[in-house]
Amino acid sequence: MDRFRMIFQYFQSNSESVMNGICGLLALASVKMYTSFEFSCPCLPQYNLAYGLGVMFVPPIILFLCGLILNRQSLVMLEEWRRPPGHRKKDLAVIRYMCSSILQRAMVAPVVWIVVTLLDGKCLICAFSGSIDPEKFVGFPNVSTVQVQQLLAKVPCKDDELMRNNTSRKAVSRYLRCCSQALGWSILLILIIAAFLARWLRPCFNQATLLQARHWSNYIDIEQKIFEETCCEHSRLFAHKCILHFFESMQQEIKLHSFSLPREGEEAEGEEGLLQGITDQDQVNKLLKTWYYEKPPLDVS
Repeated sequence: MDRFRMIFQYFQSNSESVMNGICGLLALASVKMYTSFEFSCPCLPQYNLAYGLGVMFVPPIILFLCGLILNRQSLVMLEEWRRPPGHRKKDLAVIRYMCSSILQRAMVAPVVWIVVTLLDGKCLICAFSGSIDPEKFVGFPNVSTVQVQQLLAKVPCKDDELMRNNTSRKAVSRYLRCCSQALGWSILLILIIAAFLARWLRPCFNQATLLQARHWSNYIDIEQKIFEETCCEHSRLFAHKCILHFFESMQQEIKLHSFSLPREGEEAEGEEGLLQGITDQDQVNKLLKTWYYEKPPLDVS
């Protein structure tokens, strides 16, 4: 139990590092999911675009939502944004800092998925093969527009009988793959440049405001954790006292069965101090309601 408690305390005290690790695992999971995913384009004009763009953008949305769910600070940020001011004013700079941190971590895995799909090129070939101008490529027969669209939709399916010996299929596929890879490398380059500028231009701005926002965002997270731990400890002591009170009220039946009650001096020391005179459910509810609606000011002087 002590070992698990130490691990739990480590996760609580290093929540930022843990979240960075979770984001990295989600990014690796997105790459693994795509490499193990069997991409099968329907090769039909009315379904290619929806299928290709769906594979490219639906999993990133799922990964983004998973990043928000796994990030504990997202719930803390929402609670801080929605809570009544009480005796403590809400700092919008802290909420913006927490929101920015949450979104940056949650966007890692979706961006990795999109970049990987663009570098692979299958999704873009499937989605936009029917949008290619057939006049730019030789080898398409002089048939009606509908038949040309059907042939272009079958470009991703190299095993199809109509496109197996078509000389333009490889040209169209190569053209779309080059466009997809160029777009993927461009997005990756833009992200790297943006990260570089954000890293090196940050000292040029007011560092005091950033330090304050980071400090109070960490404080809000730690305060919530300590409050939950204190509530758990109080619940345990309150339950202990309720059980003792129950057995004290059953003394007559216990004596008939020759049971012995623990003496009052055998109770845990400091229990009365932690309970602080709270003896019923209404007092506990009032205490929790006061904490929510009238949070005390950050002044312990």
